[in-house]
Amino acid sequence: MTQRVELATVMDRLAVDDVITDYAVAVDDGDWAAYRGLFTADGRADYRSAGGIEGDAGRVAGWLAESLGLFSMRQHLIVNRRVRFGVLEQDTGDTARVQADYINPMRLFTGDDSSTAPDFLCGGRYSFALLRTADGWRLCEVVVREKWRRLSGPRPAAATG
Repeated sequence: MTQRVELATVMDRLAVDDVITDYAVAVDDGDWAAYRGLFTADGRADYRSAGGIEGDAGRVAGWLAESLGLFSMRQHLIVNRRVRFGVLEQDTGDTARVQADYINPMRLFTGDDSSTAPDFLCGGRYSFALLRTADGWRLCEVVVREKWRRLSGPRPAAATG
């Protein structure tokens, strides 16, 4: 590889990484306009393994807005990102595939937002497919593969002594 190709690959990797981070922030912040903006016009998401739906980004954003309203706090941590680049149709467009693990702690909304509200934790693996567009890298597919989940009860009171 030439230095120019290597630099372009690094720049693409950083841009793809930004999209993945923007995805997590949009979901955690409930910014559904930003969420939809991360996808291509025909982009889709599949949350069925986590008890959700599959569909176009707009439909899924609506479902996420409703279902994540149960939680007063959300914080996706997306790690172990494996990025692979490809070429679409004889060099007419670039593609990227990202496999990344996630852990997602959330706090159930109880009305008072106290620290004793139960926590919900889940983890698994994302598969992201991206396409380089005139507006930059965009998601064309997101598939969630939830591997585990746990609901914690109220925390015990601190011991005094």
